[in-house]
Amino acid sequence: MKKKIFFLLFMFSFLIIGCGNTEEKEITLDEVLKEKNYIVVDVRTASEYSEGHVVNSINIPYDEIDASTKLDKNKTILVYCKSGVRSNKAYNTLKSLGYTVIDLGAYDKVELDKE
Repeated sequence: MKKKIFFLLFMFSFLIIGCGNTEEKEITLDEVLKEKNYIVVDVRTASEYSEGHVVNSINIPYDEIDASTKLDKNKTILVYCKSGVRSNKAYNTLKSLGYTVIDLGAYDKVELDKE
């Protein structure tokens, strides 16, 4: 009887501990770039974007990102802005909408090809 109780307690504790680990795997920028399965989003204003931006990026100002934003959820979204403040806001919004996102921060520090 003691063995059965011990076994049940062990299994119950295993289930509780095992079910508590629901964090998603942290993906690195290098992995994303290697897989080439990403979309780069410049969250600055249209005029800032026109002065220079990451090659093949799209421009969606951070304050226009909401539930109506349509991006491929099968791709990782890379966001950047001028200083990192707006990209952080965009990062949080996109995460809350279910996207996988990496905040690249400030445009000047982004190490992707620019035009």
